[in-house]
Amino acid sequence: MKKRIILTLIGLVILIAILGAIKALQIGAMIDQGKKFVPPPETVTSAVVKAASWETSLTAVGTLTAVQGVTVAAELAGKVVKIAFEPGTEVKQGEVLLYQDTSSEEAQLPGAIAQANLSRINLERAEQMFPKGFIAQADLDNAVAAGAQAEAQANNIRATIAKKTIRAPFSGHLGIRQVNVGQMLREGDPIVTLQSLDPIYVDFTLPQQQLSQVDLGLSVRVTGDAVPGVKIEGRITAINPQVDAETRSIKVEATVANRTGKLRPGMYVNVAVELPAPQKVLNIPATAVLYAPYGDSVFVIEENREGKSGKTLRQQFIRLGEKRGDFVAVIIGLKEGETIVSTGVFKLRNGQTVVIDNKLAPDFQKAPRPENN
Repeated sequence: MKKRIILTLIGLVILIAILGAIKALQIGAMIDQGKKFVPPPETVTSAVVKAASWETSLTAVGTLTAVQGVTVAAELAGKVVKIAFEPGTEVKQGEVLLYQDTSSEEAQLPGAIAQANLSRINLERAEQMFPKGFIAQADLDNAVAAGAQAEAQANNIRATIAKKTIRAPFSGHLGIRQVNVGQMLREGDPIVTLQSLDPIYVDFTLPQQQLSQVDLGLSVRVTGDAVPGVKIEGRITAINPQVDAETRSIKVEATVANRTGKLRPGMYVNVAVELPAPQKVLNIPATAVLYAPYGDSVFVIEENREGKSGKTLRQQFIRLGEKRGDFVAVIIGLKEGETIVSTGVFKLRNGQTVVIDNKLAPDFQKAPRPENN
């Protein structure tokens, strides 16, 4: 009995050893096969690193202000008898906006004119009599003074009537009416705002270190929410001679056309000052960059040095500069003429074998305008 049990155990050990040897051979074969396995090359799109000349510009956020803008107000106290303008309309310089009550002045004016005429007649008579010795020098002086005083009184009444006829001081666009007929106006009470909209000023600030790059006459491009997709051209017309001591920035003023009247004082806009010297850069598609906290990189496509089919990738760390549309400038890390992977870089690795297929490569542009699909 014991002999049978021993033989059975020996048989089990031999069986287990045989199975273990078979499994070891299988695993070894799989390891050898894995070492010999070469993954198929990845299909990628490519782009060539190119040198380009980019326009350099200084960007800022600006505020629109009117070339001429006032709140038309009453110069003298009086009652409103007629409003001669429509709110929100265009007016020309000198157009009557409002009439105040001048009945009292108009009643006084004929008497003042009559007194001035009488004083002038008396003066003429005195001037004829004085050379003949009929009147003294004092009488002539009194006639001259009386004539001047009477004429001044008449002119004063005329000036009062003119001041109570309120006119547009310049051509522009009227705002909302702030008075009503029959209202008693005090001196300085507002009547309506008047703004000259074409052209219009753009005020913005630039850091003091950029002052040497800015000069009168430089072109500016203005964009804003009021004119989406439109770039309005203008020029720098004034530079503040004093730098703000708190912000260390300087105020600049540009003048731009506003023929449509869409730009209004008080709006904010984006301003780009075009500098005369273009910037030489190496540009690549922005989608070619693998962004990472430890540094940005791209995959350079090189010839396979091991004699295998396809090409290999070399991960190259770079330093980026300004971005323009679909492109970004490379400051350090690449050379002109090198070929890099342009899309899908997040799934690639260093040393990977690839093949190039640009049939579905995107059309990269410096000023893209995506379609509304």
